[in-house]
Amino acid sequence: MHRRRGKDLEEALLRAAWAELTERGYAAFTLEAVAKRAGTSTPVIYRRWANKASMVEAALVYESSTRVVDIPDTGTLRGDLITMMRAANRSRIDLLVVTAVLLDEYFAERGSNLEQLRARVLAGRRSAAETIFERAVDRGEVDASVLRPHLISLPFDLFRHEVLVTLKPVSDMAIDRIVDDITMPLLARRSR
Repeated sequence: MHRRRGKDLEEALLRAAWAELTERGYAAFTLEAVAKRAGTSTPVIYRRWANKASMVEAALVYESSTRVVDIPDTGTLRGDLITMMRAANRSRIDLLVVTAVLLDEYFAERGSNLEQLRARVLAGRRSAAETIFERAVDRGEVDASVLRPHLISLPFDLFRHEVLVTLKPVSDMAIDRIVDDITMPLLARRSR
């Protein structure tokens, strides 16, 4: 049998960790189970991650990186927001549900919350929302002077809220309401 090393071994461990997390939750997650699933030993894991919390964080970062959604450029802010949310519905909902539902003990253990974990997962990466709104400013759809971080994140915060409340993909009707009834009117009012 070929012995895995480096990136191949690390990816196998992170895939195994994600599988363990989604099947068992954080409370029952063990590094021993990850090692067994990956066909290796726990010392191999401990050379990379000090504890289960840091391995779970790494697994979330890895899994998130495999689900990158292309940032749409439909020609309008409305179109970009709707297209982005629909794409997230298809490829990223389980990431949000897993972090919200299965990580309660992680948050208690780390004295952390979903927003802090999200910041760790996204560290060093620019958000899709920033790109979408930057393009809207360039097209003259939005006045850059009214944009603030909370306004840029608002449509996606509402999208995440909807997922957390329902634990399922956001309906097209709800996406349309987020964009047409809240985001677009709010930006238009602030631009006056």
